[in-house]
Amino acid sequence: MSDTSTATAPSPADGLPRPIRVLVAKPGLDGHDRGAKVVAAALRDAGMEVIYTGLHQTPEMIAAAAVQEDVDVVGLSILSGAHMTLFPRVLALLREAGRTDVLLTGGGILPREDIDTLQAAGVGRLFGPGTSTGELIGYIRTWARDHLRP
Repeated sequence: MSDTSTATAPSPADGLPRPIRVLVAKPGLDGHDRGAKVVAAALRDAGMEVIYTGLHQTPEMIAAAAVQEDVDVVGLSILSGAHMTLFPRVLALLREAGRTDVLLTGGGILPREDIDTLQAAGVGRLFGPGTSTGELIGYIRTWARDHLRP
C-alpha cells in the first residue's frame, strides 16, 4: 500500500460518534509485516485507535484480541497464500464470540475469484498491492458511518 493519505482525525462532520477502533493482525507464518505497519500508522494518523498484534498470530489469538479490545474493525494482512483458510476462520470465531458487528477486512496478494468467494461469505472489502492508504481509510470511515455504535 502506498501512503498517500491526507486524512484527519474524525470530526462531527464525519458523522462518527467516537474514534474507530481497528485491530491490525498478521496471521500465520507470514513474516513480512512492513505493509501492516504502514497501514497501522496511516490508520492511527487518520485518528483511528489502532492495535497491532505483531507477527505469527493464530486466528484464535486474533479473535480473542478483537473481543478483548472491543474493536470495530479487524484488518488482516496475508501474503502467505493461506487467505482462504484464515479469513473464514477469524470470521467464524468473531461470530462465535457474538461479535457480528465487527468488520473483517484486509489485504494481500489475493486472486479475484478468492476475493469474490470471501466477500460472499461475509468478509468486507479486500485490498491488493498498490492500494493507497487513503482508499482504505475512506472505506473504513464509510463503513463506520453506517455501523459504528457510540
